[in-house]
Amino acid sequence: MKNAWLIARREIGSYLGSPIGYVVAAVALLVEGLWFNFFGLTSGKLLSAQVLGVFFEGASGTTIILAALLSMRLLAGERENGTQVLLNTAPVRESEIVLGKFLAGLFFLSMIAALTVYMPLLIFVNGKVSIGHILVGYLGIVLLAAASLAVGLFASALAPNQVVAALIAGALLGVLFFVFEISKKTEPPINTFLLGLSIFHVRARSFMTGTLMLENVVYYAGLSYLFLFATTKTLEARRWR
Repeated sequence: MKNAWLIARREIGSYLGSPIGYVVAAVALLVEGLWFNFFGLTSGKLLSAQVLGVFFEGASGTTIILAALLSMRLLAGERENGTQVLLNTAPVRESEIVLGKFLAGLFFLSMIAALTVYMPLLIFVNGKVSIGHILVGYLGIVLLAAASLAVGLFASALAPNQVVAALIAGALLGVLFFVFEISKKTEPPINTFLLGLSIFHVRARSFMTGTLMLENVVYYAGLSYLFLFATTKTLEARRWR
């Protein structure tokens, strides 16, 4: 576990020590701010709780995209720059490498989410929402970030370079995102199974409305574990080639 923290600190330092990290955070905040202002604050027909839901909807979409872009450099970037050999020859296990990079990416995404807290607070100027609704919504953002990052990390382990990693991550997350639309064209029990796989429309929307459901927490935790486990096994297979 100590090695995982060291790797995480190294990655976090690279985010905070590079202007790219600040540019990414600034762009994400700009996009979320514009979304919230255009679809939430300037729409006089929405209730306060609905405005908050609009904010979390935009933040969720940004989180998925950021996770895919962020994860492409975590492993594929090391391979592309020739620095992965240093990790492979160091006295660390693959699971520690994966966990360290995952924690660093999740910290960065959570930090960006925390910087948006002023947006929900703006609702209190002319309206009123539950603090519990805000907390549940942010919990959903963090869980969605974790699951999306784990998927992207798996894609980064498979890909020879960052561009391919981004494409694979986009494809995997796209399937999990649009499986909701496919489910509407199928019959039971297939549609129920496909709905259960939906990473956004079914699972995330409950958090947006302030509804905390254990099954959705388990889904995101399970999806994160599954892809982190697959990433670890992929790295182990690569080491012994």
